[in-house]
Amino acid sequence: LLASTSKPQKNGGGTALWPLRIPPDSSSHPKDLWPQLSPRLPWARAGRAPRGWMETWVQSICVSLLKVPLMFGFLYLFVCSLDVLSSAFQLAGGKVAGDIFKDNAILSNPVAGLVVGILVTVLVQSSSTSTSIIVSMVSSGLLEVRSAIPIIMGSNIGTSVTNTIVALMQAGDRSEFKRAFAGATVHDCFNWLSVLVLLPLEVVSGYLHHVTRLVVATFNIRSGKDAPDLLKIITEPFTKLIIQLDKSVITGIATGDESLRNRSLIRVWCAAGGLGAPPNCTSPGHCSGNSMESLHNVTRQKCEHLFTDTPLPDLAVGLVLLAGSLVVLCTCLILLVKLLNSLLKGQVAKAIQKVINTDLPHPFSWLTGYFAMVVGAGMTFVVQSSSVFTSAITPLIGLGVISIERAYPLTLGSNIGTTTTAILAALASPGDKLASSFQIALCHFFFNISGILLWYPLPFTRLPIRMAKALGERTAKYRWFAVLYLIVCFLLLPSLIFGISMAGWRVLVGVGAPFLGLLFFVGLVNALQARSPGRLPKWLQTWDFLPAWMHSLQPLDNLITRAALCCTDRCRSPEGWDEREGAARDKARLGLDNPALSYPEEMPGPALRVGSPRLPPHGATRL
Repeated sequence: LLASTSKPQKNGGGTALWPLRIPPDSSSHPKDLWPQLSPRLPWARAGRAPRGWMETWVQSICVSLLKVPLMFGFLYLFVCSLDVLSSAFQLAGGKVAGDIFKDNAILSNPVAGLVVGILVTVLVQSSSTSTSIIVSMVSSGLLEVRSAIPIIMGSNIGTSVTNTIVALMQAGDRSEFKRAFAGATVHDCFNWLSVLVLLPLEVVSGYLHHVTRLVVATFNIRSGKDAPDLLKIITEPFTKLIIQLDKSVITGIATGDESLRNRSLIRVWCAAGGLGAPPNCTSPGHCSGNSMESLHNVTRQKCEHLFTDTPLPDLAVGLVLLAGSLVVLCTCLILLVKLLNSLLKGQVAKAIQKVINTDLPHPFSWLTGYFAMVVGAGMTFVVQSSSVFTSAITPLIGLGVISIERAYPLTLGSNIGTTTTAILAALASPGDKLASSFQIALCHFFFNISGILLWYPLPFTRLPIRMAKALGERTAKYRWFAVLYLIVCFLLLPSLIFGISMAGWRVLVGVGAPFLGLLFFVGLVNALQARSPGRLPKWLQTWDFLPAWMHSLQPLDNLITRAALCCTDRCRSPEGWDEREGAARDKARLGLDNPALSYPEEMPGPALRVGSPRLPPHGATRL
């Protein structure tokens, strides 16, 4: 009302508010004040509200109400695109994954088994698929449980790539990208650190194998019902219209069934009502085992999805689905972030942040993280996928609604939730596969429990949080570093370790031991440079004695900026190019010189221009 009664001043000095006489009775309705406005404003007459104000109010209410169902709709499409993305990866690399699992001599090497678990899970984008292959191989006698444990550890690492890809979608804003990437990579850091400690311990002592075998022998395990697929009930009606796969083809190739090598993964024949087809049946005459008998007892009909009668090979269909699912994934995530930004602002955002990030009352404050683990485990059990849960909270971390300190226990709980789902699925196995599948599921469970005991109970042991924050800072400064991190950590490094491990234990130890020693030395020196540099020799208090490319990403950043400029401008070099201002001109021409989007270290100062080849003096340069 005060804003409505403002009038412009004659001298151009802004607006003046006309005083209103508000009755002392607090129960007076605002419409009782409108008669006072009638001599002042033409639209205020005897309790009649302005039409423009009322229309604006109704419009804002309708828009706010429409945002909520829109948000759930985009979330539904986001989850469905994750499912289709997994199917696309299985079509493109599923048979390769089966061939990787096929070589049992390789899998007997624990380091090679770890790398195989990572690569296969990255290829098929599903830890449950890789785990089901392992269960089939163990139950058929092709693989021992002890050899399967490193593969389970690797699948735990590989499944965390999905939410890291999701974090890339928030690269437009540096602060959001920093938080989102840190929240996504805290899962990676936890898994890598746990493997670095627990894999050597398992190789030396075999504690996971012994503990799980004791549990299986102690309890009288009987087959039961499968885990409830609560999320699939909602998503499958839509995703089945796009693609349906016969995952038993991958398992058959892994277990040595050569007749399935030329078989398509795309399911063509389903049972009546689209409830699925008998195992290993992708066409009327292509069934294996006892599936032919069950096929005669089931009414068959063609599956109804987009690629039922496609002449394209599996790889082509997989690439088409990969491109389409990534487009839908990116679009839904961007729209979700924008909707959440508009809904979670002001007092609403502060209230939600306070509820989520506040600890329990004082005597029980130490239980807050464990309560978050229970919540993460429960939510993962409901959605039946740790990738879906961690990918869904990644945008919230980027927006600042969930802090990295709270996201860490939620992620650890998600790891536990996905193992409980595997345990229930193992209990539904047939009698001949029950013991082995249940033991493998328990190995996955106890591996995550051991990792939590290592990296959570004491505050100083929560290294994954500090590592993830450092990665977030680095990625916010150099946004291309996120793509480099994905390629190195999930493709190049596992492939390199796999190749070295194939040369034998001596080569692996000869190369790996010096590398780990150097990594430990660099971490120790960095810690001393930050906290007590006086304890170090003067020449070691900074890394400035090394070439710039060995202790800074700035030279590589300049190279990538020049390469991007060459791609956009066809390598046209302006006349009189000033090397001292090269990087600044590059960023200006690429539209990256906006101060609002610049990182503090990139802001020009009075004594130094951005892009100068000589670095300013500083206390310590971190490697």
